[in-house]
Amino acid sequence: MAVVVNPGLDRSGCGSAVSLDEGCAALTSALRSNPSHLRHLNLTWNNLGDSGKKLLSALKDDEHYKLQTLNNDCIVGNRRQKEQLLLLYKRHLSTTSNIQTPNSTIAKTKELSKDTRNKIVDLHQAGKTESAIGKQLGVKKSTVGAIIRKWKTYKTTDNLPRSGAPRKISPRGVKMITRTVSKNPRTTRGDLVNDLQRAGTKVTKTTISNTLRRQGLKSCSARRVPLLKPVHVRAHLKFAREHLDDPEEDWENVIWSDETKIELFGKNSTCHVWRRKNAELHPKNTIPTVKHGGGNIMLWDCFSAKGPGRLIRVKERMNGAMYREILSKNFLPSARALKMKCGWVFQHDNDPKHTARATKEWLCKKHFKVLEWPSQSPDLNPIENLWRELKIRVAQRQPQNITALEEIYMEEWAKLPATVCKNLVATYRKRLTSVIANKGYITKY
Repeated sequence: MAVVVNPGLDRSGCGSAVSLDEGCAALTSALRSNPSHLRHLNLTWNNLGDSGKKLLSALKDDEHYKLQTLNNDCIVGNRRQKEQLLLLYKRHLSTTSNIQTPNSTIAKTKELSKDTRNKIVDLHQAGKTESAIGKQLGVKKSTVGAIIRKWKTYKTTDNLPRSGAPRKISPRGVKMITRTVSKNPRTTRGDLVNDLQRAGTKVTKTTISNTLRRQGLKSCSARRVPLLKPVHVRAHLKFAREHLDDPEEDWENVIWSDETKIELFGKNSTCHVWRRKNAELHPKNTIPTVKHGGGNIMLWDCFSAKGPGRLIRVKERMNGAMYREILSKNFLPSARALKMKCGWVFQHDNDPKHTARATKEWLCKKHFKVLEWPSQSPDLNPIENLWRELKIRVAQRQPQNITALEEIYMEEWAKLPATVCKNLVATYRKRLTSVIANKGYITKY
């Protein structure tokens, strides 16, 4: 490779050319031939070897060397090599596109906030030096100087327009697709691509995703929640408003109850694994599934702020008669064990077996005070959070059959600390506040 630099030339470029030691030697020789003329040198996409960098670095001792700008969009292997190149640059260095190898340790710096940049200008106008400003704000002196020079030139501390291709989607197009997904979150990327194409803009689905992500929108799986009819929403909201100002002591005097179905293998056994790419089907990285979840068990329990009640497995299909038997043989002993204050209140949902006439008569005969409950309101019952905590603990132990599943649930339920129950009840007002803020619809609870 030959490198020729005109002795009277003040600007030169060598794109994708200086990749061998011979090329660096020729370039060094050419630079020495006119040290007082060359001001700008472009070494774009060049792989400078070790000996080549030494030859170029040796020019730093030449008192006649006048290079002002070196465009170093070249391949720099590691930090040591980059430091050697930095010795060349006496005035200005452009390294906007350096390719870093995996061994590189050069860290990226975080952009200063607008407020910090404005403070630098204010302190400069107050007469402080760049060094003093840097020490006060914890910013490098060179950064302070760059911001001040930019302010003097452009009268602003904002980021100036940067190079690069313009956005494929215009601001008007961004507003259009943002408005579309806000009205209908189930809109697909394909629908948005077609909408923009009809408007004269051709983009890909990836561009749609990136654009919406910049607007703070990302694609997520829709949460499954109970179906709420308008009557349910109104009842939900009414309950929250009526009980919003109830003191915490009232909720501490409530015994909450519910039943839940637990599958041996299924959604209750969801877990995360650490694996390598393309190893998703390795036996260690999978969860075995069988038809109908491999069997399931039905559990019923209650709890209060004082702790959990007695957990019982429902072995047959529950009906009104069985529910009353559970209340008699399990709930009453739990209430006595929890040592509730006089006037305690019992909570259960509006399941048909709970609201049957025979069940109501049994509760009335026992002089139970029952909390009036809105339908389709699992987020108002803190026992749902207790079930979730229990399911997580059991899933970690990975039961392999129904018998083990029941035993592990009983063990983990007995380990639940009373503080967990107390905290769930203590934050009940937050649930009511969330319902009101969400206008009666399902909340995060």
